[in-house]
Amino acid sequence: MPGSRKLGRATDHRLSMLRGMVTYLLESGRIETTVTRAKEVRAMAEKMITIAKDDSLHARRQVLAYVTKEDVVSKLFNEIAPKYKDVNGGYCRIIKTGARRGDAAEMCIIELIDPANK
Repeated sequence: MPGSRKLGRATDHRLSMLRGMVTYLLESGRIETTVTRAKEVRAMAEKMITIAKDDSLHARRQVLAYVTKEDVVSKLFNEIAPKYKDVNGGYCRIIKTGARRGDAAEMCIIELIDPANK
């Protein structure tokens, strides 16, 4: 279930952080973060893409309630979601990159996959 990890943050801070990370992932296509954060971001990003596959006003408002930038929402509905119309989940990939130097946290890259190369 998405949102079950606490990530060492208060609830409002954690939700705000995840909203920002999902927005940035959809905007840029890939981000570098810790593995536990990436797993939470993957769950919410895949949920947003699944909602966006139904191109309706209700779906657009649902996504706009979570994603923080309007231009990212339009990119999601116009570019990202149509690529995945025949794919049932698995829109993101997590690639582990090793430990962070400062605190040895396990780092990874989370990115949107290209469904044509699957």
